[in-house]
Amino acid sequence: MATNQQRREAAKRKLERQLARRAERAKRRKIIGVGVTVGAVVVVAGLVVFFATRNSDDNANAANPDQASPSSETPPPPPPPAAIPTQRAAEVKRPQPLPNPSTCDYPASQGEKSAKTAKAPQAGPAPATGKVNAVMKTTAGDIPVTLDRALAPCTVNSFVSLAQQGFYTDTSCHRLGVSEGLQMLQCGDPNGDGSGGPGYTVKDENFPELQGKYGRGQLAMAKTSAPNSGGSQFFMVFGAAQLQPDYTVFGEISDAGLQVLDKVAKDGIAPGGVGQDGSTGKPKTEVKFTGITVG
Repeated sequence: MATNQQRREAAKRKLERQLARRAERAKRRKIIGVGVTVGAVVVVAGLVVFFATRNSDDNANAANPDQASPSSETPPPPPPPAAIPTQRAAEVKRPQPLPNPSTCDYPASQGEKSAKTAKAPQAGPAPATGKVNAVMKTTAGDIPVTLDRALAPCTVNSFVSLAQQGFYTDTSCHRLGVSEGLQMLQCGDPNGDGSGGPGYTVKDENFPELQGKYGRGQLAMAKTSAPNSGGSQFFMVFGAAQLQPDYTVFGEISDAGLQVLDKVAKDGIAPGGVGQDGSTGKPKTEVKFTGITVG
């Protein structure tokens, strides 16, 4: 039979084993807690860096959407061309005629760096009635258009002047949209990236009634988000175009011209040529102007 001394020593050894196990468990919990804390700090720091750099890139791209931030990521594949409607949009007409003649002004553009510049048309009166026929000669085929002075006298006056000066010759259309909501080809930039112009600006000649009326067969001016920022860039709509009424329509594209645009659209966007918006980009088939005849 165990003596009291032996029982006390056995109880002491048991207590020491229990205390050792508790200490070991506490140590493990401490190690795990530190690991979790460190991991959480690393994750949070990584998220901060990620969002900071992403916001920085987004702000840069928003300020200059034609200049992509350098990236080692594989560029997104071009979107497949959507079905192109065959029916022309209704002819656009102003709800109220403009004064005839209308007064035009072409102030110099500020901060624009362009590979080519042109002489601005003379400021003053311009006819606000009548139409002008023109043929855009391109490497993809001829695109006949009809310019409407009643829609946009100052814009037509500028386009005719640029064509007669040979400004568009040797420039290429830089932006093709083939998605369902924006089917158009944008041209007229001597820089080839959406940043160039003729060295002067053309005032807006749009009107609110254009809302929902952009569509197949229309010729319209491109611009930035700033008012009266048009220049030499224009776009030709060959399909659907869900746009706000901010863009000056100044003419129509002939059926023969639409056939040329349809072929370019069906060839789609060049591989690796998708822009920052993810839906437009450089056309696979080059459309380079060899000249524009007027009259």
